[in-house]
Amino acid sequence: MSTNPNPYESARLLAEYLLFHYGTAAEILPETAPAGMREALDFAVRTTKHFSPGAVERTLDVGCAVGRSTYELSRDSAETLGIDYSHNFIQAAADLAKGPLNYERLDEANLRTVLEARVPQGLPVGRVSFETGDAMSLRADLGAFDRVHAANLICRLFLPAMFLKRLPQLVRPGGELVLATPCTWLGEFTPPENWPVGSTLDWLGEELGRDFELLKAVDEPFLIRETARKFQWTSSLVSVWRRK
Repeated sequence: MSTNPNPYESARLLAEYLLFHYGTAAEILPETAPAGMREALDFAVRTTKHFSPGAVERTLDVGCAVGRSTYELSRDSAETLGIDYSHNFIQAAADLAKGPLNYERLDEANLRTVLEARVPQGLPVGRVSFETGDAMSLRADLGAFDRVHAANLICRLFLPAMFLKRLPQLVRPGGELVLATPCTWLGEFTPPENWPVGSTLDWLGEELGRDFELLKAVDEPFLIRETARKFQWTSSLVSVWRRK
């Protein structure tokens, strides 16, 4: 278990992530937004597209936040499980299977706008389940999966190597792993002694190379709206691996 309190339980961050995962371009962007901001939308959808095409039996989404990527992964999976350390995030993700969820977008100061998050129509929500869990100590009886997805997770873990060491057990031989990370290593989440010594991609190769083959590594931008005039634009390193 992590020794740090979970910072992702506030109502503010819950609303930000509901907007990040489910918000439309009109709800997120200002009218004067440059093209780069528009290209950074739908990150929770885009990372799921890096798996090879085709249907699979089991998919795991670790660090699923409020669940958009989990629901997207269910398109091609008979069973999809989303796990996150935040109880608020997991509750919201599970509630969305039942119908739309209202939340308040912060505009500025005391100004807020009520919006509605909803799972896109046609997704097999009955094949999706969610649970709280710590990526560094996932329950032992999870079993193995054809696909494992972990977006913007590893540089928010106290001991990211603990999660990486579990991955060979979680991904079936021939299965695929998609890791996304902005590589924003911060002491408030990960002590510097647990950071990669060199580049994050080289470190992943060292940690995973015995059991996984690197298929590709690309950058994917993402955008988080904090207020009407403040946005986080970040580039995430997405690496795709096949279990040997």
